[in-house]
Amino acid sequence: MKDTTSYIVCLAILITSCAAPASDKSAAAKAEIIKADQDMDLLASQKGFNEALLAYAADSVIKPKEGEAAVIGKNNLSKYFNGKESSKLLRWHPVMASASASGDMGYTFGNWKLPSGDTVYYGNYVTIWIKDKNGHWKFVYDGGNNTPAP
Repeated sequence: MKDTTSYIVCLAILITSCAAPASDKSAAAKAEIIKADQDMDLLASQKGFNEALLAYAADSVIKPKEGEAAVIGKNNLSKYFNGKESSKLLRWHPVMASASASGDMGYTFGNWKLPSGDTVYYGNYVTIWIKDKNGHWKFVYDGGNNTPAP
């Protein structure tokens, strides 16, 4: 019995050591995440910020709100946005991104700009993305803050 167990363990080690190493999918995922971020910005300019966020939000999304409790969950985010004005003027662009080697999670960091009357507001943001079961990128966290003008 001991010889059989040793044989099975050795065979398992041999088989797993011959397996190809997992491929690094981070470069492709990074490009996909940047595109998803840019596509969400484009949708926001066409249909408004709220609709764009809902289109790209994961079911488990967390959206912090300044001076308020964070909104948790896509259904709650939809309720939060209900009846609120949705700006088509807020624009953003990623300046850097990173993704996991497995290619199923990553983040974008970038800058945003919001003209409002005679004033223009600026800020930066971070968005954490996951790939859903259908291969689409959805964000699970999106937050930002104001910054001085560039």
